[in-house]
Amino acid sequence: MYKELPTQRLLLRPVGPHDLEAVHAYASDLENTRYTMGLPNDTVAETAAFLAEAAAAWAQERPDWYEFAVTLDGAVIGAVSLELRGGEGEGHLGWILDKRYWHRGYALEAARAVRDFAFRELGLTRLIAQCDQRNEASWRLMEKLGMRLADASGTRTYRKRNETGVERTYVLDAPVSSDQ
Repeated sequence: MYKELPTQRLLLRPVGPHDLEAVHAYASDLENTRYTMGLPNDTVAETAAFLAEAAAAWAQERPDWYEFAVTLDGAVIGAVSLELRGGEGEGHLGWILDKRYWHRGYALEAARAVRDFAFRELGLTRLIAQCDQRNEASWRLMEKLGMRLADASGTRTYRKRNETGVERTYVLDAPVSSDQ
């Protein structure tokens, strides 16, 4: 499958091995990945393996994981992921943006596009997103997406840093269609 999601300023497209340099730049940066579980990537090989897995998912007729490269004027500046797991009709939404592009609304714009894709084209009924309590930019983004706080008592473990944080879980149910 191949899917592009154009927005006002961005183009979201399947991430792949050709994005190695840009993805490794933000996925290996300590500040950029501060609140991201499983990151930072220590080696280029780790990032290459991730991109190979993402490309294999995109090669399926109906993927259960969509990793979109967020591009601005052709340059990869981050990614938004949608993973279909858990309950039927449920998707888990996540994002990462190169710190050089923070605070410009790009993550929200990209996440909105994937949210709309999930509900309109995949027919999902619920989206879930999680973040560290200390990552205010991320949970504010969830609120701007229309998500509501469902739980603020979870924990998340950053194995690479041997650190644990408080996890916030947000949910968003699909809008009810007016033609029903």
